[in-house]
Amino acid sequence: MSLRISLRDGEKVIVNGAVLRSVGRTDLRLENGASVLRGRDVMSPEEANTPAKRLYFACMMAYIDGGERTVHQDNIIDLVRELLAALKAPEAQATCVSFAQKVACQQFYAALADCRWLMNYEAQLLAPAEAA
Repeated sequence: MSLRISLRDGEKVIVNGAVLRSVGRTDLRLENGASVLRGRDVMSPEEANTPAKRLYFACMMAYIDGGERTVHQDNIIDLVRELLAALKAPEAQATCVSFAQKVACQQFYAALADCRWLMNYEAQLLAPAEAA
């Protein structure tokens, strides 16, 4: 099964750790398995400034940096432990467990979706504190 990706002019995509930028509107078709992450899903180290965002960043790095995957996975384990200890809502804890299961099976791209849910949950919790 192939994967079709359409990129706008100047949009970035990471394929197996290589950063590519489109020149003009570009359509790509990946014919085999590869680690692919669109630019809008890429987080910089500076953006990883909350527990859920640090977890996302570590998972993203495990996905795109196969050479250092063990280091990133060790970091993920520590971050999951911290986050699970801080989470009180059952749904948030369940999402964290689901994330950990996906990481254990090296399904990093799918695990990033759980991280996005956790980041949204975290943002909702922090919103009242920031408004005060």
